Amino acid sequence: MKRLILSAALTVASICAGYGAANGAYDSLTGGKASGTTFMKDALAPYVESGALPGAISILYKDGVEEVACVGYADVAAKRAITPDDVYMQCSQTKGFCGVTIAKLVEEGKISLDDPVSKYLPEFKTLWVNAGETNGVRTLVKAKNVLTIRMVLNHTGGFPFEISAKQWNIKGGGWSGGAPLRQVAAIAASAPLLFEPGTREQYSNTGIDIGAAIVEIVTGMHWEDYLQKAVLDPLGMKATTFWPTDKQLATLVESYTAHGDKPATYLYEHGWEQRPYNDRGRIFASAGAGLWTTARDQVKFYKMLMNLGMGDNGARILKEETVKNLLAVSTRPAGMGGYSLGLAAPVKDGEGQWFGHGGAWGTNCMVNWHKKQLKLWAVQLEGGPRPWDAKRGEAENAFFKAQIDNSATDAYTGRTK
Repeated sequence: MKRLILSAALTVASICAGYGAANGAYDSLTGGKASGTTFMKDALAPYVESGALPGAISILYKDGVEEVACVGYADVAAKRAITPDDVYMQCSQTKGFCGVTIAKLVEEGKISLDDPVSKYLPEFKTLWVNAGETNGVRTLVKAKNVLTIRMVLNHTGGFPFEISAKQWNIKGGGWSGGAPLRQVAAIAASAPLLFEPGTREQYSNTGIDIGAAIVEIVTGMHWEDYLQKAVLDPLGMKATTFWPTDKQLATLVESYTAHGDKPATYLYEHGWEQRPYNDRGRIFASAGAGLWTTARDQVKFYKMLMNLGMGDNGARILKEETVKNLLAVSTRPAGMGGYSLGLAAPVKDGEGQWFGHGGAWGTNCMVNWHKKQLKLWAVQLEGGPRPWDAKRGEAENAFFKAQIDNSATDAYTGRTK
């Protein structure tokens, strides 16, 4: 595998909102005005200059103002600066998109979160639970609890991370390989569960894929087509896809392995997201992971969640109460931590609570709908440690505590009605 040591002389790039607008006007990513602060850029500069952090995008937003920092490179070898329009893998952040499609069908009365999965996917009628192994003999017991839509979306269904056909070390596997969603669900139903449904939590792409398969049955559409029609197109997310074009891939954010304070190294391929990235004969839509996006696109989705279902362009995706009750607060039983429908969420909602999701290569976006705040982080990194994360947290706190003039902000900014 090709590996490239990053140059220690790496410089900080400033090709980002507000810096790269051709006509001199501020190029906002969130609909807000420039904060005039550089908390994040200043915090990350030493790590970019040393080569430890190849490149990153940070978007901080509060009450109509934003701080955007694009530091370092999307491609170190080519000295190509990272920009908000470069595509990257958002990995598990795809789960939130599935959660929104499920919430939409609940809102429309077409499904209930407590419906049995078998109502839509009959192969889940009878399930078996792995009860352990003794002297080389595995014991299976029939599941007592009914598997529900709620369980598969909040990781309490008892499924493994991925089905056998989607393992990282299988050529053509990974979360974007293996099989189409409906077949993924059928394969999952044929394997024993790890535990009785609803009694524990186990992070699982498989459960989210099962939820997407239900969306396909209910809507009569492929999940990715329904997502496009119901969410991506209304929000104007033109760069978000499971199959990035060759033109998009020409400016992708390359992947690297972090080594703490030492220079990061180039990573040609992840086993979980295998090349070629846009081969429609091998790449399948996966609701657990797999969507590509750009920072400019991704922030539209999370602003919609922050705005309780309404995009900055005025497109209403979900009702306010749907976001509050199904996405912004946990749907798990007590004592199992916070997770809603494909999104990390607090056990109990409140003014200081955030919800959102992260991805395997370090991407993350969280929103606080009460305070109209958002923090987005885009990198493509494996490994660690990552010493800049502590400084990043300090920069975020400094931004959200700072007193910034928000007069003359756009009328759509933070709107909920």
